Amino acid sequence: MRVRSTVVAASALVLCLAATGCGPDDGGSDKGSGKKAAASQTPDPGSGATTGAGSPSPTPPSSGRTLTEAELAEVALTTGELPGYEIAPLEGADERGTEESRDEDCRPLTAIINGSPEPAPAATVFRTAMDTTEEGEDDQTVVTEILTSHPAGGAEELLRSVRDAVRDCAGGFRTTSADGPSTYTSVKTLPAPRAGQESFAYQVTGSLSGEKVPLVFHLVRTGSTVVTFYAANFLTALTPEVPAALVTAQAAKLP
Repeated sequence: MRVRSTVVAASALVLCLAATGCGPDDGGSDKGSGKKAAASQTPDPGSGATTGAGSPSPTPPSSGRTLTEAELAEVALTTGELPGYEIAPLEGADERGTEESRDEDCRPLTAIINGSPEPAPAATVFRTAMDTTEEGEDDQTVVTEILTSHPAGGAEELLRSVRDAVRDCAGGFRTTSADGPSTYTSVKTLPAPRAGQESFAYQVTGSLSGEKVPLVFHLVRTGSTVVTFYAANFLTALTPEVPAALVTAQAAKLP
């Protein structure tokens, strides 16, 4: 994610806007579900990866097994496997967000923001990937990864529910939590590099003191395993980048 170095220290709760200071925010108004506005943005959810940025890659075979936490840790990228990136466990990952959507249709998006994708996974592993070529820069690229394994059908359901929520909540949504209300002004599909058996990316725009805070999520599924990549921009309203090389390298390790 594109963040100031001082924000990286707060990334223990990086998946929750309230935890990183993007909420609460009483500003804005309910935008409604925005179903019509999103209709043209939703890609074909077929069995293959979505079209978009990056070169096409063949769909890898999958064992379809539900991995244990130890097995997820083994397939997570490590430092040295992707040149220019330092990979490390996410500190404070046991502390999850508590935001609850006021619109049930948008619940899958809130679950991702909280760091607790639904349906509940059998095992979860968190990692951060930092671009070491940008070391010391205010806008150093840092991406959070959530690797989750699911019982039969759960991984497909996760991708399907998120696609539906992106379509149904294009006009934005509001949440409540112990820290107060938060406002998300829009949701939209983004181009996604081909990776895994399914690949889907989208942006949720939050609000911090009246300023737009774009959050980008990229979900990749292979078999019963899903990797959710998260990036945010707390400096400008520009869409942050989840590097395609990171996505494809991680997807290549999924069984």
